[in-house]
Amino acid sequence: MKPILELRGVSKKFPEFSLDEVSFSLEPGYIMGFIGANGAGKSTTIKLIMNLLHLDGGEIKVFGLDSRQDELEIKQRVGFVYDENHFYEELTIKEMTMVVAPFYKNWDQQCYQSFVHRFELPEKKKIKTFSRGMKMKYSLAVALAHDAELLIMDEPTSGLDPIVRSELLEILSEVIQDERKSVLFSSHITSDLDRIADYITLIHNGQILFSEPKDQLLENYILIKGGHDLLDGRLQPYLVGMRENQFGFEGLVTNKEQVQAVVGGKAILETPTLEDIMLFCTRGKVV
Repeated sequence: MKPILELRGVSKKFPEFSLDEVSFSLEPGYIMGFIGANGAGKSTTIKLIMNLLHLDGGEIKVFGLDSRQDELEIKQRVGFVYDENHFYEELTIKEMTMVVAPFYKNWDQQCYQSFVHRFELPEKKKIKTFSRGMKMKYSLAVALAHDAELLIMDEPTSGLDPIVRSELLEILSEVIQDERKSVLFSSHITSDLDRIADYITLIHNGQILFSEPKDQLLENYILIKGGHDLLDGRLQPYLVGMRENQFGFEGLVTNKEQVQAVVGGKAILETPTLEDIMLFCTRGKVV
């Protein structure tokens, strides 16, 4: 099956930051969590996908089309939800929608109205009076109203209360029931992705550390907690990252069976969260 999104060797240079040979792909019917600390390169990557920044090197394909040469066709089929409001704040959403809708040849007014009703959005109030959650919901309603095959979301849950976040995640799970559609979900709030992501791509300092199925990640890595006496060198080949304190250490390891043989029941082994994996993979062995 052809990827719905594919990046090959994507590079972008700034005076104090570089995106270096970024490569990953997303198949139809899946949610990819795009994770990393603030400043890691998530938003820059998304802007390059959307052709909002000049690409210095590499190639980006969306629906098999070139992100630069076929920009207009691609944007007809992509829905965007950014972390900041990009609509005219002095307009009501009814007025704003009258501006936006004509740009999309597949705009479905009935679908749009169903989301406005579901989200309880007041159509006659100015956007500037909306809460952050309401603005996000309006962005999502617009994104879903033109049958977007790829949803690109840049930190959509940042600053939202748990109820609104849960509602958003529920909708995204519904979206990918249509196996033609996929979601690229950029976030540093990994608990959201623990719930809904199928794939996880981790970016750190402009480089991709991994891009793998979430279930495989959770099988490959184990969280270990134990005393200083275990740090005699035998764990070293398996340690991805570690931090020490006065009582012992906590770390992330691979090869669960071999680690169990090494520690011999002297350590606690737990399934890590995505946050554990992100922190230890990016921080390394911190004492």
